[in-house]
Amino acid sequence: MKRPRAALTILELLVVIAIIALLATLLIPVSRRITETGRATACISNLRQIGVGLAAYLADNNNAMPILKTARERLSDEVPVIDNTLDKFVTDKAVFACPADRKFAAQSGTSYVWNVTLNGQTLGNLNFLGVVDEHSRIPILADKEGFHPYTKDKVNILYADGHATKELKFAGD
Repeated sequence: MKRPRAALTILELLVVIAIIALLATLLIPVSRRITETGRATACISNLRQIGVGLAAYLADNNNAMPILKTARERLSDEVPVIDNTLDKFVTDKAVFACPADRKFAAQSGTSYVWNVTLNGQTLGNLNFLGVVDEHSRIPILADKEGFHPYTKDKVNILYADGHATKELKFAGD
């Protein structure tokens, strides 16, 4: 007697395919969220490293903030911005590009925008718009755009006390 072969029927094969499709539809958004969260974390790390570079800049310049433009439109524009002023004070110039930025860093050299209201102020007398003088609430740099879709405010910010976070904090918060 011949033994019957063990094989999948068409129905069993369709069930297996349906289960795989269901798992894929559940896992793809989760993996996208994990990837974007990782990029946001790397962006915060970049901002912290820029903050360390800014601290070194301040030490070399009598604790006076640099006088910079908010940003430049093209890399060829000869204007003082963070990536061509603080580049001497960071170990890797890649910190000026947020990993989630698909547009700005390639065009302008950085993913971050400088708070021009701080231009030339000394660190000891730093204030934001004449209202906020608490360093933990004075933004220095922020993402140029909402690069981080899975965070509340969609941007990361470097504050004057050196901490970088995904949370906006101003007076009265």
